[in-house]
Amino acid sequence: MSIDGAYQPGRHFLQIPGPSNVPESVLRAMAQPVIDHRGPEFPALTFRLLEKLAPVFNTESSIFIYPASGTGGWECALLNCLSPGDKVLAFETGHFATLWKEVAEKLGLHILWIPGDWRRGVDPSVVEEKLSEDSKHEIQAVLAVHTETSTGVTSRIGDVRRAIDKVRHPALLIVDAVSSLACTEFLHDDWGVDVTVSASQKGLMLPPGLSFNAVSEQALARSRMNQSHHSYWQWEAMASSNAKGYFPYTPSTNLLYGLDEALNLLLAEGLDKVFARHSRLAAATRAAVNAWGLENVCMNSEEYCNSTTAVFVPEGFDADDLRMIIRERFNMSLGTGLGKLKNRIFRIGHIGDFNDLMLMGTLSGVEMGLKIANFPHHPGGVESAMDALSDT
Repeated sequence: MSIDGAYQPGRHFLQIPGPSNVPESVLRAMAQPVIDHRGPEFPALTFRLLEKLAPVFNTESSIFIYPASGTGGWECALLNCLSPGDKVLAFETGHFATLWKEVAEKLGLHILWIPGDWRRGVDPSVVEEKLSEDSKHEIQAVLAVHTETSTGVTSRIGDVRRAIDKVRHPALLIVDAVSSLACTEFLHDDWGVDVTVSASQKGLMLPPGLSFNAVSEQALARSRMNQSHHSYWQWEAMASSNAKGYFPYTPSTNLLYGLDEALNLLLAEGLDKVFARHSRLAAATRAAVNAWGLENVCMNSEEYCNSTTAVFVPEGFDADDLRMIIRERFNMSLGTGLGKLKNRIFRIGHIGDFNDLMLMGTLSGVEMGLKIANFPHHPGGVESAMDALSDT
């Protein structure tokens, strides 16, 4: 339906950076009857999910599933690892990094905040500098957003870990992978990540409602010593119940059914092919943006994002005007600018259950919208994207 209630034929193009489109088979899986979450059938589902999640995170560590959004996953990681008054190093890479910082402050943590321009990822050299200055090891953790949804910038987490190790600092590395998991390769173990936070509604192709913490042995050990007061988020309670195939409280059973099917789809396609698909669709999107003569928010080609491309509109024009025209004329939703980028950018999601033809429909809608809105641009973005896809 349009805003005025008129029927709009055809499918709605949901091209925001998340929630992403949910495959039909996942929706059908979620429609199964609920089973007794304390009964004998349930452990098979729990064990199956944890086994299938391990290669997505690339970890042999514990993975905990909570009924929550990604914000809950942030809070869970912080409460288990850190105590009020602890010092944390964090970086202003975008809107969600800023929100995570605000959550940490509300939990009583002291944030050493590194300002940024929202166009670059975490700078490993600054990590090394700040930790080398911390001779008393007062900094207890480094927070890093892997892919910043608001900007389409992906930080180099492996380099961040190398910076921590270079100065032999004991700080935990806690990473938000909400927008990167199942879109680009994430190496929880090899990168030495202590806690990876993620959520269901992006690369995992589910509705919102599940959050994840993948947890190293070092982080688990730290959780046994922290002085934060909490109950719902306790890893120990989750680990104890999971070992028997259950959860310490009522789980989101139907979302777990959907997760089971979504993981089947990812593993059937093959994770390497999933990552390659996201990479080529992202590259084709950037080809279109370049041909239009518009500017990518991400400034460093090493930090381009597989799941989202954020695009500046020309100076003096309102990106939300363009988004509204595209929504009304072509039944397609694009992501809005957030925080300090509000009205200045639109975001194209190429994430999750998404293919070449869906991308071409998306980019056609954007190019037609630019023309109708009289935004300064060059034609030919769609053709450039088609050439990029044909070449790969």
